[in-house]
Amino acid sequence: MKKKNFRFYLRLYGKILAQDLKSKMSYRADFIISTIGMIATNIAGFVSFWILFRNFPTVNGWGYYEMLFLYGFSLVALTPVQCFFDNNWSLRMYVRDGSFIKYCFRPVNLFFYFQSEVFDIKGLGQLAFGIGTLVYSWTKLAIAVTPLAILKTILFLITASLVMVALQNAAAATCFWITNSFYVLDLVLRFKDYAKYPITIFTPVFRFVFTFVIPIAFIAYYPSLIILRPDDVGVLTWISPLVGGLLFYASYRFWMYGAMKYSGTGF
Repeated sequence: MKKKNFRFYLRLYGKILAQDLKSKMSYRADFIISTIGMIATNIAGFVSFWILFRNFPTVNGWGYYEMLFLYGFSLVALTPVQCFFDNNWSLRMYVRDGSFIKYCFRPVNLFFYFQSEVFDIKGLGQLAFGIGTLVYSWTKLAIAVTPLAILKTILFLITASLVMVALQNAAAATCFWITNSFYVLDLVLRFKDYAKYPITIFTPVFRFVFTFVIPIAFIAYYPSLIILRPDDVGVLTWISPLVGGLLFYASYRFWMYGAMKYSGTGF
């Protein structure tokens, strides 16, 4: 069988995406309501920051606009997992009832085929809100806008996204061995809420956990330092792209290993 190249998968994804969007837009009321809900959730997060900093001008040396920058950075970084990998939430159900077997007989990459089946368009609302928050805080912090700064931001946003995608891939893939992996996925989802905070506000134990065990500090804190505090950039910030790439590849291999072990009998 001829090996499929990147262009083939890109073209195939475009066709799958077009069909998925057509089906979603046929239920416009559901789309509008869910998008409004996503935006309202993000606005609530913005308001919580505002209320917090009315009483505390700084948190362990971090000002309001710096924290807002981290918040916006984390929203943008989390958008790809929301848009492109939302089908991970359904994986456990397909595995449990045996219907996952249908993905095993297509002449395309199994991981690609499964993930490309769903595109969560609501994530675009989160992306817009995140970019707006990022630009607003960037302006208030008077950070110089240069081509290099923009390039660094894009690069570190992509690599930060890979960390969250990796965590969700690995959590979802546990369903190949655990009957109900929802609690693993839910745990990862809850931990991601801490990604919008600087790791320095936590105790040493949690700093270690959030860096080396459940590395959510690589979703916003370490990558954003390249723009926020360039004079304080350490080795963990510089290796963020490497960490993101390695974690994503490891999660992909783990996901595929579980899928290849799948017998098709369900639970």
